[in-house]
Amino acid sequence: MRYHTKASSAPRTRPDDSGIEGGERMNDMAEPLALVRPDLESRLTDDHHDALRLWLRLLTCTTMIERGIRRRLRDRFGMTLARFDLMAQLERFPAGLRMGELSRRLMVTGGNVTGLVAQLVDEGLVERGAVPHDRRAHVVRLTARGRETFGAMAIAHERWIVDMIEDLGTADRDRLHGLLGRLKAAVRSCEPDANVGAEADA
Repeated sequence: MRYHTKASSAPRTRPDDSGIEGGERMNDMAEPLALVRPDLESRLTDDHHDALRLWLRLLTCTTMIERGIRRRLRDRFGMTLARFDLMAQLERFPAGLRMGELSRRLMVTGGNVTGLVAQLVDEGLVERGAVPHDRRAHVVRLTARGRETFGAMAIAHERWIVDMIEDLGTADRDRLHGLLGRLKAAVRSCEPDANVGAEADA
């Protein structure tokens, strides 16, 4: 089963005292006020390059899907998207991951991961364990309750994604997936550190 991986056009923010990313909390608070959200593509003119048009179309789709997933997670499970993404990584590794590895996989700063893990520990969804022969390191893993909770969220999450894009037929989805794979490779060739976390920007 595949899970959502959060993407953004801006640097990831550090969590506030509650462990929730600042940008995510601001978006959630603004939800009732922003009844009409501007379309990112509305800034374009006929003079803009087609590459910019493509980028803004991709960004608009990502933003719309991400916003919908965030709202559904919050309303149904009381869960933030950042915590869901962290739990999705841990679900793939039952033995757990070190904090540094979590930071790398989520492409966020170590301080961000620390805040999210602390909140999930308080909720009984993850646990921290010592690493043998390295007293400074900790391994983070899902608890039994965390695995059960994430399993329920993952089933709902997949259904939400399917519903959002079901108007695209199988052939269209396959073709789009292939084209985006080529785009991903092209961007990676230009930006070799595209998958590196944000530690350097901290």
